[in-house]
Amino acid sequence: MERLICPSLMCADFSKIKTEVETLESANVDIFHMDVMDGDFVPNLALGREDYETVRKLTNKPMDVHLMVQNPANFVNLFVSLGADIIYIHPEADQQPAKTIDSIRLKGKHPGIAINPGTSIAMVEELIPLVDYVLVMTVHPGFSGQKYLNYVDTKIKELVKLQRFNSFKLMVDGAISPEKINALSEVGVNGFIVGTSSLFGKRESYKKIVQELKGA
Repeated sequence: MERLICPSLMCADFSKIKTEVETLESANVDIFHMDVMDGDFVPNLALGREDYETVRKLTNKPMDVHLMVQNPANFVNLFVSLGADIIYIHPEADQQPAKTIDSIRLKGKHPGIAINPGTSIAMVEELIPLVDYVLVMTVHPGFSGQKYLNYVDTKIKELVKLQRFNSFKLMVDGAISPEKINALSEVGVNGFIVGTSSLFGKRESYKKIVQELKGA
C-alpha cells in the first residue's frame, strides 16, 4: 500500500522556511500539513494566515489545513482563498459540521474530519460518507513532542473496517515514528503526518528519511 508522507510544518524551522519547503518537496513528500490553532479549542496558538500564504507560494504540492479552532466554518472561505486543497474540521467544534463539509466540497476542495483521542467513532460515523479524509489524532492536539496514545489503535482498526464501504483516506497524526508508520501501514492506514518523531531534527537528509518512511 502506498504511504502518504505529510510533513507537519509546525515542526519546521520558519526562519528558513523557503529552504525547508524546497528540500521537503525534493524529498518527494506528498502533502504539506498546516496546523491552525486558536488558543481556545486547543490550548496553543499556531500557524496563521501569513504562514499559510508563504508556504503556498513556495510549493505546488497539495496542502491541507487542520483547523483546530472553534467554529471552523468561519475559516473555510479564508483557507480556500489561500489555496488549501484539503480542509479538516473537528466536528465537535462546529454547530453544523455536515453543512460545513458540504461547503468545502462545493468550493472544489477535499473535506476531512479530525477525530480527537476522546471522540468516539459513534459521534462522527454519520459524517464519514461525506468526507475524503479522516484524520485520527494519536495524541491530544495542541503540542508536538507528546507520547503516542496506544488506545487509539482500536479506533484506527474500526475506521479501516469502515473504509470497505466508504472511499476516504485514513490519516494519523501525533508521535508518528518510523515504527508506527510500518505497523499502521500494515493495518491499513493510508497517510502519516510526520514531525519530530520521524522527520525533523534528524541527522539524515529529508530525502533519505522520506524514502525510508515510504518503504522504498
